[in-house]
Amino acid sequence: MAKDTPSPSPAAPRQWGTPSPRDQIRRRYFPDVTLVTHEGKKVRLYEDLIKDKCVMMNFMYARCTGICSPVTANLRRAQLLLKNHIGRDMFMYSFTLKAEEDSPAALKEYAQEHKVGPGWTFLTGNPDDLDLIRRRLGFNDSDPVRDADKANHTGIVRYGNEPLMLWAAFPGVQLPEAIVKSMMWVAAPGKGEADPRKG
Repeated sequence: MAKDTPSPSPAAPRQWGTPSPRDQIRRRYFPDVTLVTHEGKKVRLYEDLIKDKCVMMNFMYARCTGICSPVTANLRRAQLLLKNHIGRDMFMYSFTLKAEEDSPAALKEYAQEHKVGPGWTFLTGNPDDLDLIRRRLGFNDSDPVRDADKANHTGIVRYGNEPLMLWAAFPGVQLPEAIVKSMMWVAAPGKGEADPRKG
């Protein structure tokens, strides 16, 4: 007579009060600090900008003479290609590296100079809060001397789908068509496009 095969144990239920994986990511990477947009509106990082959205995020500053302008111009080309999505189901955010210099008015002037369209927000606020966001999102250098020099920023863009917990990054000077492919994949993974993070 065959022995009964023991049935697998059911998965242990999450303990009361234990944060969900999504909430753990939120707590680790998205401090819900208050920022100010280039239009002068106060917003919260997670609740207003990130939660339930597909986003692109980078760091820059208005008087940058290095990579900021080329990256902004390139992202503007990607924005034009994604014109049916940006501001609707995808959003773009540029955080200043020099909050002590970049007032909302300075960022608004920068945005106008680069002809950015709706759905792309430039953000300033408390310098310590911006630095916390920069570090939490991985826009920092392991060398503290290099990290302290704002001119050394790399022009990397973080992008992702917050509700699906999909996050990756691409160079800000990547071909606009490749940026579009990345954003379309992260917005609807498995809809026929290959994962752009794998090649």
